[in-house]
Amino acid sequence: MQSALPPPLPGFLLPQGLAHTPASGPRSLLYPLKPRRFSLPGVTMNIFRFLGDLSHLSAIIILLLKIWKTRSCAGISGKSQILFAIVFTTRYLDLFTNFISLYNTSMKLVYVGSSYATVWMIYSKFKATYDGNHDTFRIEFLILPTAVLSFLVNHDFTPLEILWTFSIYLESVAILPQLFMVSKTGEAETITSHYLFALGVYRTLYLFNWIWRYQFEGFFDLIAIVAGLVQTILYCDFFYLYITKVLKGKKLSLPA
Repeated sequence: MQSALPPPLPGFLLPQGLAHTPASGPRSLLYPLKPRRFSLPGVTMNIFRFLGDLSHLSAIIILLLKIWKTRSCAGISGKSQILFAIVFTTRYLDLFTNFISLYNTSMKLVYVGSSYATVWMIYSKFKATYDGNHDTFRIEFLILPTAVLSFLVNHDFTPLEILWTFSIYLESVAILPQLFMVSKTGEAETITSHYLFALGVYRTLYLFNWIWRYQFEGFFDLIAIVAGLVQTILYCDFFYLYITKVLKGKKLSLPA
């Protein structure tokens, strides 16, 4: 059962009816679902959410294996990985206050842990292979606007909810430094392309998840939907290049 939203704060909250906060507290990976669902031991979700999580997990594994096996982080934007570490840290602070399921907690730990492991490998373990000359995107131009926006447009003006909102906004643009780096170098390794494709599929599947939830649960989260649309749009050009080049055995390149 969903809990009632707290009284709105003028100028800070979305209009009533555009958001519906789950009773489990400040944002979790899973929400209670109605019929037409996919079940795992101890947890229930729709199939799009499950496949989205699998795609996201696949992207993480591809990236970590790429760096560890080649002993190189060439072609990987450390700045995008810093942004992802910030995203998961601010999103899953409720890890210490909310327990939804073993699956939920495990996935949160994987996302947070893997993001910091990636940053460590790029800036410490394999620092000599990091291409800082091409990874020059000014991430403060992404962090500051999304931070301000999270204070102005959110579901509930509380610390955890503002941080959750900030993470949603920031994730929608966190891939920009990576795409900018590929554009500057003019190409991307095949394995890096697979990583980016898996991330793009993850976000696309989550859009279908929101459609499903609206259709069968009446759940509508404008912040997550708009941010998801922005993120998916950023991947559109990459999807086209991936399908027309990488899947045909060619190297992926973006216009410089």
